Amino acid sequence: MSRKEYKGLLKVASEQVPFGIYAVEKNGYAELRNDHCDSKTQLKKLTREFKQQGFKIHKNEG
Repeated sequence: MSRKEYKGLLKVASEQVPFGIYAVEKNGYAELRNDHCDSKTQLKKLTREFKQQGFKIHKNEG
């Protein structure tokens, strides 16, 4: 998959998750997620957990 296709896929994924994490990325590996959050606190907790594992986070904050 080219970088342009990947960016397009991220755009579509971001539209599906209005408040939460829609993708994580690490060492050329990307995983699409569908983590909807109910509060900023929950979003921050999830973000912290993924960052501790070395992931780059793609998220929407509302």
